Amino acid sequence: MEGAKDRMEGTWDETKGNVKEAIGDATDDERLEAEGKKDRMKGAGKKALGATKDAADKVKDAAGKAADAVKEKLDKD
Repeated sequence: MEGAKDRMEGTWDETKGNVKEAIGDATDDERLEAEGKKDRMKGAGKKALGATKDAADKVKDAAGKAADAVKEKLDKD
């Protein structure tokens, strides 16, 4: 579930960044526009981290199930 939190925070950072970037562009505020781009990139990174954590959890679960199946098979023999 850690991955879901990271993805949610990443989506928030991307949204915040899009707003800052649009306002910065509309008002010719280069600093605000750059801050928005930074927030968007930070958000994209958090979303990718969340997806990676979720994938790692799935691999861990699958490996555990496979190990249990092998152990069960060896115990029968």
